[in-house]
Amino acid sequence: MMFRCVALAATLSCMPAAAQAELPVAVEELIDAAVATGDAKKVDTVIALARSTYPDDRPTIDALAARAKEQMAGKAAAVAAEKEAEIRTAGILENWSGRGELGAFQSSGNSDDLGVTAGLKVKREGIDWRHKLGALVDYRESDGVATREQFLFAYEPNYKITERLYAYGLGQYERDRFQGISTRLVASGGLGYDVIDTDRVFLSLKGGPAFRYTDFTDGTSTERLAGLAALDFDWTISERLALTEDAEALVEDGSTSLRAATGLEADLGGNLIARVSYVVEHETDPPAGAEKTDTLTRVTVVYDF
Repeated sequence: MMFRCVALAATLSCMPAAAQAELPVAVEELIDAAVATGDAKKVDTVIALARSTYPDDRPTIDALAARAKEQMAGKAAAVAAEKEAEIRTAGILENWSGRGELGAFQSSGNSDDLGVTAGLKVKREGIDWRHKLGALVDYRESDGVATREQFLFAYEPNYKITERLYAYGLGQYERDRFQGISTRLVASGGLGYDVIDTDRVFLSLKGGPAFRYTDFTDGTSTERLAGLAALDFDWTISERLALTEDAEALVEDGSTSLRAATGLEADLGGNLIARVSYVVEHETDPPAGAEKTDTLTRVTVVYDF
């Protein structure tokens, strides 16, 4: 397509002015060929070239441009309708996408060691609903004794109120014995808003009340109402490099849990991504003998599907 545009420009530049009085049929054919590709940038390039080459035929070219715009809009509407019909008729096990990751981590705080980490995030986009499932496992064993053991499982359904505003629900299970948590259950619901949603930058905020049950390793337990606030940020720096930030705060009377994960991702080609992440977990009121802050550096290979 680009070769044809260059060849056309070279040919037209060599034609005498008298021969350019009438717009050649080849220009219209080239515009139609660009429309057939479905690429709006190619259409704009061809039309701009025609306008600069044939300034005296501006009305004719404008009419061709208007027709091309209508054709492109029709193609986009047809694609959107086909996609919506596909989503509405999809089975419960269809239209899931996500990523799995596997690698190693280094921790400091309640334990200083190396271990293995595995994670899974899947998402299903519907017309009105979005479903998210997540799992994370960090484990380290030394001489038959676990020195790091963290499990996290979460399910979050979203109902889309508008294009950017949504209502969320959250059910979460967590276990981290070396931070003093034998079992922690969280149930939350509230509102979220996609502040920025472009091809390169995504920022979403959510918050609402939560109920949290915690069974500590020292035999005590708590049942409290809390407030949840969370941030999800993704920035595509270049075609092969991306920065991510996920942060969450659960605030309750006498205790606050903070978690922040910063990641740098490099595209390895295909569906593989190399990821380095730094995680900070903080408990303001941990059981006796447990450190308030844990930090982890994870190096993983991610598979997108």
